[in-house]
Amino acid sequence: MTHTARRIGRTLALVLPVVLVLSGTLAVTRVPWAGTSNGTQMLTASTKEVSVRAKTRTPQDILRDKLLTELQEKNPGTALTHLQREVESRPSLASHCMSIARSLGRAAVERYGPTRAQSFSRPVCDTSFAYGVAHQH
Repeated sequence: MTHTARRIGRTLALVLPVVLVLSGTLAVTRVPWAGTSNGTQMLTASTKEVSVRAKTRTPQDILRDKLLTELQEKNPGTALTHLQREVESRPSLASHCMSIARSLGRAAVERYGPTRAQSFSRPVCDTSFAYGVAHQH
């Protein structure tokens, strides 16, 4: 008798958690949502409704945004100086320097106009800032 009780106890110890998990999972697949016409709705996964994971921002995008903000708050000369310092301290950004400087040039034209924007031009990343100014104008 003791042996049978142990076997039943072991079986229940193994099966009971599985049954509880499955019954809990099944219980939440049907959830009454407020505002539905029939009162119940199946909870299903859909690729259309799954949110897209946020794209990780690259160091050059973060730097570009920071420098564009600085250009607006201070002036393009300050932003160009900081761009040069960042490229010198982090050589991995050197390949992005020209595109960031062009972005600064375009933003400077929008903020200050082409003539005044050109006055901030410096030999940072070749002449990319000047190119951005000329291209925006």
